[in-house]
Amino acid sequence: MRISSPTDQALQRLGVRRVILQVHDASFPGAADEDVGRGTPYGAAGVRFMEFARSLGFTGIQLGPQGQTGIDNASPYDSTAFSRNLLSISFTRLREDPEWARLVDRDALDAALARAGAAGDPGERTHYRLAWESQAQLCEHAYRRFGEECDSGRIDARPIRRFARENAWWLEPDALYEVLSQAYGTQEWRSWQGAESTIDRRLYCPSAADRARTRRRRAELLREHRDAVERYALIQFLAHHQHQQVHRHARQIGLALYADLQVGLELRDVWRLQPLFLPGYLLGAPPSRTNREGQPWGYPILDPDRYHVDGDVGSGTGYLRARTEKLFTEFDGVRIDHPQGLVCPWIYRADDPDPFRAVRTGARLLSSPNLADHPSLQRYAIAAASQIADAGRVERYADDWVRDLTSEQVDRHATLLSVIIESARRHGVDAGAIACETLSTRPYPLRKVTEKFGVGRFRVTQKMDVHDPDDVYRTDNAVAPDWVMLGNHDTPPIRARVAEWQATGEIGDRAAYLARRLAPPAEADALRRTMCSNPGVMVQAMVADLFVSGAENVAVFFADLLGASERYNSPGTVGPENWNLRVQRDYRGTYERDAREYRAIN
Repeated sequence: MRISSPTDQALQRLGVRRVILQVHDASFPGAADEDVGRGTPYGAAGVRFMEFARSLGFTGIQLGPQGQTGIDNASPYDSTAFSRNLLSISFTRLREDPEWARLVDRDALDAALARAGAAGDPGERTHYRLAWESQAQLCEHAYRRFGEECDSGRIDARPIRRFARENAWWLEPDALYEVLSQAYGTQEWRSWQGAESTIDRRLYCPSAADRARTRRRRAELLREHRDAVERYALIQFLAHHQHQQVHRHARQIGLALYADLQVGLELRDVWRLQPLFLPGYLLGAPPSRTNREGQPWGYPILDPDRYHVDGDVGSGTGYLRARTEKLFTEFDGVRIDHPQGLVCPWIYRADDPDPFRAVRTGARLLSSPNLADHPSLQRYAIAAASQIADAGRVERYADDWVRDLTSEQVDRHATLLSVIIESARRHGVDAGAIACETLSTRPYPLRKVTEKFGVGRFRVTQKMDVHDPDDVYRTDNAVAPDWVMLGNHDTPPIRARVAEWQATGEIGDRAAYLARRLAPPAEADALRRTMCSNPGVMVQAMVADLFVSGAENVAVFFADLLGASERYNSPGTVGPENWNLRVQRDYRGTYERDAREYRAIN
């Protein structure tokens, strides 16, 4: 049954089409009888949280990337492109599934729940490694039971076998990667050593001379490790099955689900697709207003020479099409992480021992026709030298480095993004449901491409410069296709930011800006004073500002909604303190109280 909200009519009057709650899988709340140390949208508590979000007026849920993560790195932005994360399977909910309940070892599940309960701080932080180990054990038990139940005829294996056949093109490589990683003792495939390591490193991308040998090797591995491949397919089936169930329920209650198409790739995807990548260069973020050092991400970048090569996933466009076709069968919209990586990527030399120096002196892959320090990039340049700014006056990473483009040049820059747009159209998804994470920088080629498709940018209001009328984060500069938000998974929670502004005295200017936006002139000064003295009112005014901005799309990060003061993620760092903030189990009661007192967003 569709859940209606008292805010629905108000949103229509304000011209707001979408109000999205951003929450990654791991941050969903759990319950004592289902929590193994990490959240999931597929458990009963996760479904209840979605219903709660809908009752508040949210029209969609923005999930993070849902690929498989490693035991030592919880970042969803370093996860697989096609395989789903086994950590999101809810074995408690599976225990109630009439078709698949027999796969759950109840004793093993109870033991996992007990371990999570004994770990302390239940339901407020993830216990990532503990959850990873528990889920891996539960998956092993599920596969053992699968064999037993199939032998006895109590389980119909045909849906799983059909899933395995239809998805073999990504299931088998991902499964064999796990087999080989265990055999070689490392996930880093470039470090594999042994008699067969040379062929194993290029198992899915052989040279012409090695094709017959790799075919034999793949057949040999699939035969020797049939159980491991079958187990991998079973676990992926369960993860996809539960996603399908929750997606169907979300639609029934009036919630759209949004995917997150991350720009980075996990090691197994790089291993399988390595011929698609440009040798000698890596993808990063250049220096910007908010990060003067730049960010050397270390991700491979698609080689423009491989954008159009025959094969399903043997070309850049083929790989991206396969990925987005899968996403749009599973979601109602998509957030594109760092669209610059598709349109005008900033790259840096992989052989520089100082990656921060390398990223500061990097270049735009498709916009470097005449750089002495990157001569090999000239052949990829779309803009001519006459269309490039004077290097003595304009930094090469600046938005106006490229000064103009013809429509044909814009189309060439749009090659990869157009694949996503076309996939969306085939699935009946309009451009408004595609959120391009364009932040402080929007290079000219990206601006022209997004304008071509009618796609907006992100305006993160906690970052705005209220003294600069042209600042990209100001809400009075927002237009209909844009997405406005207080913050996201990379920013401090808004409650902490307002406390900083109070401490530094910056709150006065920000309050004055909001008062001019929200109050009649005669009441503006009174509202300004109230905001300066009451941080909760300041936050609430910032929320109101989102809804009167002119943008059709509003996004709220879960930590901001619930009034959290702790940070979810510190960009550029890897460690147990990141990616582990969760919705508390008693969120309903605390939210009602905190919203009344403006400690949470009302």
